[in-house]
Amino acid sequence: METIGFLGGDARMAYLARMLAEDGFEVKTWSLAGAEECKPSEAMAAERVILPVPLQRDGRLNGTHLPLDDLWQRLSPTQRVYAGGVPAATRERAEALGLRLIDYYTDEALAVRNAVPTAEGAVAAAMARMSVTLHGARVLVLGFGRVGRLLARDLAALGASVTVSARRFDDFAWIDALGYRALHTRRLDGRLGAFRAIFNTVPDMVLDDALLAQLRSDCVLIELASRPGIDADAARAWGLDFVAAGGLPGKVAPETAALALREALYRIWEDET
Repeated sequence: METIGFLGGDARMAYLARMLAEDGFEVKTWSLAGAEECKPSEAMAAERVILPVPLQRDGRLNGTHLPLDDLWQRLSPTQRVYAGGVPAATRERAEALGLRLIDYYTDEALAVRNAVPTAEGAVAAAMARMSVTLHGARVLVLGFGRVGRLLARDLAALGASVTVSARRFDDFAWIDALGYRALHTRRLDGRLGAFRAIFNTVPDMVLDDALLAQLRSDCVLIELASRPGIDADAARAWGLDFVAAGGLPGKVAPETAALALREALYRIWEDET
């Protein structure tokens, strides 16, 4: 059975390491909370190396102090390396060194399964900070992708008055068919004053200083996108309750997230054979 090395990561990676060990793989883990730690060189020598999602923070491997460039230098082209949310420049750097770097977050089924705990975690984050119930509250979901669709559904099930923003005509049709109100993501000016909570799923700046100035002082802002769609500094300057809620699958449901990731990796590995 192959050896699998884990380098860095959150609770979902710790669950995944245990699952793969139970499946019969020889697992080596380094800088992984809740897992037995080996020397970094042992984990880096594995036939397959699994890196976290997101892969990096400030040029370092997420959850460690190890610069990514140092990591790439210590891996071999004979290994297979897997990571989540890999920026194009990072992929190019690794491939320039001959490494095979596979982004497991390109697996559509994994993305959909991760949207479920993300939506649940977003609802929980809002409920923890709002002074009113979601039932009867006016809320806005920015974006109608995987997370936006599930989040709108969950909020509506709790009795919230849900508005969804989008830019595509087919999304507007679905928003209407599902019984939500609709706004155009680029035409929010003058239409934000009544919302008690706003959830952003758009990986591009949507709520800048000018739009944030129009919000209620008690509006709760939940940022879910991989790249910010809410100007966090401006939100805090206006005294708004801003929550950076990235990585929710690994925080609110790490075991569920690990199961989905295991399925995705097995699909990827089957295609590689």
